[in-house]
Amino acid sequence: MSNALDALSERYRLILCDLWGCVHDGFRLLPGAEDRLRRWRAEGRTVLFLTNAPRSHHAVRVHLDRMALSRELYTGILTAGDVGIAALQGHPVGFCGRDDDAADLTAAGLVFTPAPFTELACAGLWPGETVDDYRQRLSEWRKADVLLHCLNPDRIVLHGNERMICAGALADAYEAMDGRVAWYGKPYSATYDFALGLAGNPPKDEVIAVGDGLHTDVLGAAGYGIDCVYVASGIHAGEAYPDDLTPGWHPVLTVDGL
Repeated sequence: MSNALDALSERYRLILCDLWGCVHDGFRLLPGAEDRLRRWRAEGRTVLFLTNAPRSHHAVRVHLDRMALSRELYTGILTAGDVGIAALQGHPVGFCGRDDDAADLTAAGLVFTPAPFTELACAGLWPGETVDDYRQRLSEWRKADVLLHCLNPDRIVLHGNERMICAGALADAYEAMDGRVAWYGKPYSATYDFALGLAGNPPKDEVIAVGDGLHTDVLGAAGYGIDCVYVASGIHAGEAYPDDLTPGWHPVLTVDGL
């Protein structure tokens, strides 16, 4: 079945493609995603997966392998976790997140320390937890003027049909308490600089972002000055595009899926 992506301009040589909500739902590949990636490869385009996952690209690649996505269909992966890892190398920090996230980040070179600490790497919450479960810890961190490094700026993600709270929601609550936060991933320009650097720094007019997050993928592309394809069937399915999100700028295409 065709969609507007069939006529995507040839000038877009680098595609910064989101994963969760575009290529998979956390459990399985989404319909049409693998075929679209094969088509882009046949068209000679470079596909770099750009994801706000708080883990290393190694862990994300293993996840994609488990879903049987061929590595031939993409040239690389950059995660928000990768950008955070690069920034935090060389000094111990506290950690907030799941044990498997901690193990992956430790393997990637981060060193975690128990309290007291002055900086904290926040990868997310445990399944079923809410921001309210962290109010006491947030207050303690604020009292100690801890710098919270948010390794996943997403607020919510769909895991199958389940909505899960992400690290960005904790960081929002901490900032509301006047806590200091360093953000990594989309929509922040440093992440796009990192991504284009991995791809050989092509001209921006040859780059297009593809994603389903209005405040991450779409806002990030607009702020960085690259074009964007908005996948409307993802986390914001059923919502109208907010006209005040990017005044005077809109995605070049809106599609239901890849």
